[in-house]
Amino acid sequence: MAFEGLSGKLQEVFKQLRSKGKLTEDDVKTAMREVKIALLEADVNFKIVKSFIKKVTERAVGTEVLEGLNPAQQVIKIVNEEMIELMGTTQSKLTFANRPPTVYMMVGLQGAGKTTTSGKLAGLLRKQGKKPLLVACDVYRPAAIKQLQVVGKTYDIPVFEMGDKVNPVEIAKKSLEYAEQNRHDVVLIDTAGRLHINEELMDELKNIKANVRPQEIILVIDAMTGQDAVTVAESFDTQLGVDGIILTKLDGDTRGGAALSVRHVTGKPIKYVGMGEKLEDLEPFYPDRMASRILGMGDILSLIDKAQANFDEKQAMELQKKMRENDFTLEDFLSQMQQVKKMGPLKDLIGMIPGMNQLNIPDADLDPKILAHVEAIIQSMTIEERRNPSILNGPRKKRIAQGSGRNIAEVNRLLKQFEEMKKMMKQLGDFQKGKKGKFKLPFLR
Repeated sequence: MAFEGLSGKLQEVFKQLRSKGKLTEDDVKTAMREVKIALLEADVNFKIVKSFIKKVTERAVGTEVLEGLNPAQQVIKIVNEEMIELMGTTQSKLTFANRPPTVYMMVGLQGAGKTTTSGKLAGLLRKQGKKPLLVACDVYRPAAIKQLQVVGKTYDIPVFEMGDKVNPVEIAKKSLEYAEQNRHDVVLIDTAGRLHINEELMDELKNIKANVRPQEIILVIDAMTGQDAVTVAESFDTQLGVDGIILTKLDGDTRGGAALSVRHVTGKPIKYVGMGEKLEDLEPFYPDRMASRILGMGDILSLIDKAQANFDEKQAMELQKKMRENDFTLEDFLSQMQQVKKMGPLKDLIGMIPGMNQLNIPDADLDPKILAHVEAIIQSMTIEERRNPSILNGPRKKRIAQGSGRNIAEVNRLLKQFEEMKKMMKQLGDFQKGKKGKFKLPFLR
């Protein structure tokens, strides 16, 4: 999970602050030293860390904070505000040309995920009612054109290509003619990358830029490269001019320092972040939501966005009715669980719920295999058994356990958790109060 290490360390610092009640200036400075170490270990640029800590400390040692009713909470609030400021304050959206087609030039080093990201971005734009066209301008990397065609097919986006013997500048120019003739209102040019920045690469990109006059140049950066990501961003921006940044592979980076450094160093906004392999995993970048995730405060708005994108509205309305009438069955449970799986890894979803990080749910309980086991058990039941679990006697449970490859204890545990969930659903029906006592997700062990 992105920022896992940093988030855990910051939460430990805040926990120590809260335990003190009244704070002294020394308490704040000690806490800031720990925050500084955590940020550096997360691979955040040293100069940025130094500036960040200075700003937070100056604000936090003021009389208003230290003599306030809840100084620890105010310090945390300051850290949150400064982190949002560091990452850009507000969401930065793509801009569109007054006269189509709008051209986006996708640039970056080899291995950053530029081709896949181009396809995902085109897919998101198509969902917004646009008619995008992908353009294959990487004529050097073996099978680069084929890869873009495969990506285009995945997201149902046409690909313009002229083979690998034609100059990329000529391909880019011809693609605009093709786009106008076929009424494509958005063109995404997948340019060539290199293993490192060199004069030849930059000259070619400058020539493409001069000939197609892109609305935006989007730099795709691998977040896992840490400090190198900032160096790459600086170089591309200085030599080519960059309008926005997409950070990829943020789901595999437990440090995430690039997200906290790159905008501050370049002054250019992060527009999207790649959090996984699926189209939906290319997420708009919201500085306030990302700061909230890093500080362990959850990200309920992004969770809602994911739910709206993945849940069937008609099914949701039917489920709401069943909740009110206490008519929730194992069939409904299975359907909801399958939709939850579409939203992404369970561990990431749990991290978006405020306060859930403090429950210390074991990693074993967040193993995606658990959902697969539950799914297998329910699918091994007859329709009658799913709709009326009360008929499940010993022989039926034994048959279900054998059919799903699980054991009877797991079948019994699932049935018990299902009953707990039904009770919780009834309580949550009016959205006024939740289940009291120790929280446990019904589909976990």
